[in-house]
Amino acid sequence: MPLHWIIDSRTRLVAVTAEGDFTRTDLEAYLRAVDGGGAVAWRKLFDARHGRPAMGQDDMLAVSVLFRGYHQRGPVGALALVVTDAQAERVSRALGVLASADRSMRIFDDLDKARRWIESVPA
Repeated sequence: MPLHWIIDSRTRLVAVTAEGDFTRTDLEAYLRAVDGGGAVAWRKLFDARHGRPAMGQDDMLAVSVLFRGYHQRGPVGALALVVTDAQAERVSRALGVLASADRSMRIFDDLDKARRWIESVPA
């Protein structure tokens, strides 16, 4: 599976790493795990530097609808997203959906800086 995550109840942090091509099905599995673990409102550190979304427009739209659904249900935790400069441009549409939530969100190109920031956000 190209998405790997740890849901840490002690720190109320979800850490995700993408490796290779990931699909809508992969993202849906991740979202189900976060929701099932009661961690939607927890902080997220998503390292996508080595991942590539393998989704067409229909899949991206469906994932966007899922994200908005979580945002409408209640609080959504802060997000630190780590991407390369080239990725930032490609995921700009999805970032707009993620940014629409009432939560803190920052984009980084350095994992250590992202980790320091997300750990400074109250859990």
